[in-house]
Order: sequence, then C-alpha cells, then structure tokens
Amino acid sequence: MSSFLSGRTIMVTGATSGIGYETARQLAECGATVLLHGRTPDEARAAVKRLLATADVDAELLRPCAADFSRLDEVERLANRVIIGHPHLDVLVNNAAVAAPEQHTVTPDGNELAFQVNFLAHYLLTHLLEPVLTTDPGGRVVNVSSSMHRTASIMWNDPNRTRRYSRTAAFAQSQLALTVFAADPRVTAVSVDPGVCETALRPLYGPEGATPAEGAAHVVRLCDPAVEIVNGAYYDRGRRMEPAVGATEERTVKRLNRLADQLVGHCV
Repeated sequence: MSSFLSGRTIMVTGATSGIGYETARQLAECGATVLLHGRTPDEARAAVKRLLATADVDAELLRPCAADFSRLDEVERLANRVIIGHPHLDVLVNNAAVAAPEQHTVTPDGNELAFQVNFLAHYLLTHLLEPVLTTDPGGRVVNVSSSMHRTASIMWNDPNRTRRYSRTAAFAQSQLALTVFAADPRVTAVSVDPGVCETALRPLYGPEGATPAEGAAHVVRLCDPAVEIVNGAYYDRGRRMEPAVGATEERTVKRLNRLADQLVGHCV
C-alpha cells in the first residue's frame, strides 16, 4: 500500500457513492485520514463499513461525518464539528452533487436545489472551514466540476431559474459556479472534470462512461502535495486546460461571491 499521503487529513463531500466513494478509498489506501461525508450519519457509516470490508484500509483513517446539503444550517453544524475534531485540514474535496430534478425544486433555504447542493453548500463549507484549512504548501481545495460548465451561464438576476428552468441548464450553471469559485483568491483551489463516469449523474452526459475509480484517480492526483497547482486552474482529467471564457476573471469571481453571500444568508 502506497503511503505518500500519510499524515494528511482530507475531507471528501459526497463520499458515499460514485467518484466520491472511490476518491475516499484511494486516499485512505494512500495513507490519508479521510473525513467521509454523507447526506445522513447512517449513509456515512455504511460507506465506511463497506470500505473496511472491501479495501485495504486502516479503520483509524476513516471518519464518517454528515450533513444534508439541501439545508444550509446542517452545513454550518458540519463545519463546526470538523473544526472541533480536526484543527488541521490539508485538503477539502468538494465533490457532492445532485442532478437537477426534472421539475423546478427549491430547498428549504429558498435556493434552486442543484445550485445549492452542488455550489452554495460547498461555498459556505469552504469558507467556514478556512480557520483549519492549512496554508502550508500542498494545502488546497479541489472542486469536482464538469465539462458542462462550458455550456453554462450564470443567471445573475434569477440564479434560481424561476422564470426559465431546464434541468440541464440548472446543473451546468452549478458546475460553472464551482469552476469560477476555484479562482477565488481567498482559497488555494483548483477544479477538475474527472470525465464521464458510471455514476448517478451519467445520464446527463450520454450512453456510457468510465468507472468511478478511473474518475477518482484524477481527483486523488490533485490532492497530492507534490502536484503543484495554480489557484483557479482547471483540469480535464489529468491535463490542465483553460476553463470557460471569463471563468477566472476577477470581476466574475467578485460578482459570484456577492451573489453567494446573499444566497447563503450571511457574509462568509
């Protein structure tokens, strides 16, 4: 078992299935302590149990944690628990995602579901965890994005898409926001498209995809402190590429921050 991540603590959101689950497995197999996030405590504990039964992983390295990202108060409570339990976090992998539903759906916080779960919850979590996210070399945030961000536009005056809703456009908007967020100068972050994989999101893309483990390998590589990154960089699987035009512009980043602060209910 490779141990190049030994001594590092990494949190993976949406780690109970798909790319998140495989990312957690590969990170733990490389020696990292992994905070494995699920929507509910039961789901997170079940994922840990499954990993211990099927992978060569030390039980001490897996720490289940939970929050339903459609409820921002749960995100805040999760951040508080992480800060108390883990005063030093090397990497945050913002991976949790839902396909936007067929019907326009709003969370209890009043935000369109995909925009909140895929972007706003991660925006809030990242900033709340800033006190423990290390500023040491190698410390970083990895946003799991998608090539669909290239087809998107952020509807600044109607981010919840109440006037014109399409599930594909709503999902793409959430991925563009996540990609723009990686260029926020307040955090050292990159975004990565792990490629089309056989996960719950695959029907949005096409008939078939790679295995979740193949997608996860591209995420894990970016968690390696030996891999140097530039803030705001975008990776298409293993290759650094230019993201959508304007995605790293300072004006766009600031505008998104203002919008997100407003929608999460307070300035972070």
